[in-house]
Amino acid sequence: MTDKVVLITGTSTGIGFDTAVATAQSGFTTVATMRDLAKAQPLRETGSGVDIRELDVTDPASVEACLRGVLADYGRLDAVVNNAGAAAFGTAETLTMADIRQAMEVNYFGVVEVTKQALPHLRAVGGRVVTVTSVGGAIGQPFNDAYCAAKFAVEGFMQSLAPVAATVGVGVSVIEPGAVATAFVANADVDPAQAIADAGPYASALSRYLERTLTSYTEAQTGAEVGTVVLQALTAEPPVFRWQTSDWARTFVGTSLADLDGSGVLGLTGAWVRPPRE
Repeated sequence: MTDKVVLITGTSTGIGFDTAVATAQSGFTTVATMRDLAKAQPLRETGSGVDIRELDVTDPASVEACLRGVLADYGRLDAVVNNAGAAAFGTAETLTMADIRQAMEVNYFGVVEVTKQALPHLRAVGGRVVTVTSVGGAIGQPFNDAYCAAKFAVEGFMQSLAPVAATVGVGVSVIEPGAVATAFVANADVDPAQAIADAGPYASALSRYLERTLTSYTEAQTGAEVGTVVLQALTAEPPVFRWQTSDWARTFVGTSLADLDGSGVLGLTGAWVRPPRE
């Protein structure tokens, strides 16, 4: 892989961090990008030899400048891993429209911007677009209205793009992790007690949801385990479109893919917020 160049977004922590290390160790020339280079030191300290650069996926000029620099220094771009993202915790009445728009800006429009600008370079070499979505891109989850909406949008975008991109030699894949033990959850900056206090008529449902969700993170995957699946998606021949990162994620996503009338999914997620039966 020594002549293959991969650019990864959102690498300061979590899945992006571990994916950058995994691709570098496997022989990819790895360009690890992040919005704030002040957070780059932990990645430098891995000794993985990654090339760390600034990139804000919500700023088209930043994307263009980063890609221009990569092409100038390496002469090619073989793959993009869209990983940058942000949590958006709340439901329709408790989120502001600014919250919802920001979630779409980072989680959806940022992915579209990077992909759109990278495609001409990927076409030149028969490259790959690999995008980290979520099981929340297949199953909408309570109190994640904006986040799941963005992830659904990403999956629709990529599934529509995939057959067209294949005609010009570019493979497109999505990665669907479940709960992952990374800083992503901490970065959501949710104070459970305050969130419940602010939830108004949804307080009891939110309390039950948080109890269930916080428990699930005690058995979460590591970012490194997800990074291994991203690496598989980058190298699989022929490309595979949809990748789950655990048996649990496969079962969970499979519920949605087989659920023609939606009752299976709503029965599942409704149990997360309903009072238990007497």
